[in-house]
Amino acid sequence: MKKLALFITIVALSFQSFAQKSQEAKALLDNVAKKVESYKNIYIEFNHKLDNKEANVHQETLGNVTLKGDLYHLNYMGTEQLYDGKKTYLIIHEDEEVIIQKPSKNNEETITPSKMFSFYKTGFSYAMGELKTIKGVKIQYVKLTPTDKKSEISNVMVGIDAKTNHIYNIIETGKNNTTTTLEIRSFKTNQPVSQKLFIFDLSKYRDQKNYSISEPK
Repeated sequence: MKKLALFITIVALSFQSFAQKSQEAKALLDNVAKKVESYKNIYIEFNHKLDNKEANVHQETLGNVTLKGDLYHLNYMGTEQLYDGKKTYLIIHEDEEVIIQKPSKNNEETITPSKMFSFYKTGFSYAMGELKTIKGVKIQYVKLTPTDKKSEISNVMVGIDAKTNHIYNIIETGKNNTTTTLEIRSFKTNQPVSQKLFIFDLSKYRDQKNYSISEPK
């Protein structure tokens, strides 16, 4: 009976410790999100990596994005993507194509620029990860695990600069052993940004006969 009581006590303490660490991890992410929300706008230059050792795949691409609330203007792999609060506009210059879409609610797991600092709030459990020193900077990792067992994501590691409370990188590992890393190279706030940056000028592309335009019905 004493052994059973001891076992129950150990399990209870372990669960309490796990719950506290989970709350600590979420609180850290909440602090990051709260700080981000205090900025008028954010300009980010990033390095996007895609790795799958089994398939012998390694890709690296630089990009940049300007964020203002939910609005964003992204430059990545020779394309522009912007969101004006109602629709998403994908401009593929190489193919001379414009694709206009309404935001989809079907793929909640996709980390869009608008959700870069808030995607963690739903669909994940939290745990404190390692504290690492990278290039002389202390980075505290938080591990996110999807609560949906059918998710294609195994886990997401969010690296947070312990000094600035800014995100350093986001590492997503899929169940297909593909790792996607978003590493922030430059992070600037409250820059002089024109509202026109988030407005799509349809006439500009309609006047260019070579561009094909796909619009939602």
